[in-house]
Amino acid sequence: MSDRTVLHVKGRVLAGPEDVRDELWAVDGRITYERPPGEALTVSGWVLPGLVDAHCHVGLDQHGPVSDEVSEKQALTDRDAGTLLVRDAGSPSDTRWIDAREDLPKIIRAGRHIARTRRYIRNYAHEIEPGDLVAYVAREARRGDGWVKLVGDWIDRDAGDLAACWPRGEVEAAIAEAHRLGARVTAHCFAEDSLRDLVEAGIDCIEHATGLTEDTIPLFAERGVAIVPTLVNIATFPHMADGGEAKFPDWAAHMRRLYERRYDTVRSAYDAGVPVFVGTDAGGSLAHGLVAAEVAELVKAGIPALDALSATAWGARAWLGRPALEEGAPADLVVYGQDPRADVRVLAAPSRIVLNGRIVG
Repeated sequence: MSDRTVLHVKGRVLAGPEDVRDELWAVDGRITYERPPGEALTVSGWVLPGLVDAHCHVGLDQHGPVSDEVSEKQALTDRDAGTLLVRDAGSPSDTRWIDAREDLPKIIRAGRHIARTRRYIRNYAHEIEPGDLVAYVAREARRGDGWVKLVGDWIDRDAGDLAACWPRGEVEAAIAEAHRLGARVTAHCFAEDSLRDLVEAGIDCIEHATGLTEDTIPLFAERGVAIVPTLVNIATFPHMADGGEAKFPDWAAHMRRLYERRYDTVRSAYDAGVPVFVGTDAGGSLAHGLVAAEVAELVKAGIPALDALSATAWGARAWLGRPALEEGAPADLVVYGQDPRADVRVLAAPSRIVLNGRIVG
């Protein structure tokens, strides 16, 4: 045994939505349900696996890539909010150095965004034309951690509204190449137009998904395509619309419509069986550490509290291929003073944060 402190966590250990245990131990940074010999430091409360933010951007702010110092602050802010696993949905910064830090969240990277030329936020993405899409998807599939991120739609300045970015054929070829290389593909999509082509082309996930309708929701459910609604980000749509209305009135009106129906969209997708996961879109213009607020938004949209919790805990970890509170899993967990299943607002006030078996907050 190493010189690490043995940690004894007792109270109500939520190993699964209905799997409640009395205690666990962290030994050498791993979970065990078998009592080890010797003394242990004890913490008590309601225990969840480290929370997941499945749409986050470490190493990015509203202007583009940031320094390692700023990236560290972003990761620490997420950690202190209970987010111990991040799916980084696109970043131009190299954050591999974080992997060596046992005090920072674990990151699953999607490489850098891939967008059409002049059809996304400046300094964020590889900006390319359709003929290069397959090559860039292959490049980011090799650089990432099993995910690739496309920009599926954005404002078309000539049309004055949101429009799809990629022809169907190129998307099909690019997704097929990512899958051949063992990577899943997700796409930023606000509007309606790009969704059917992306899903029928084999995409694995859609970010935001505000353009879902009664025509496309059944397709998502049939294909098992997940959505990460980022409702805390969708809340900014009216402000965005106000800023662009003078130049692009059709786009502004469209953004307001998507905002106004956001809860109905998410609830209808959930009711149809579409997998829904928690993501905040932190790191662009949005602050880090908003995972509790996003869970509360899912509940406000009509998703039952236990399923909203699973969307940032057990279910999200299973979807990303990472363990929760199983025997032998990394001891990444969050302790609360009350039962988060009874009131998800409890997530905003963790009493202890344990990462790799050590109390870090």
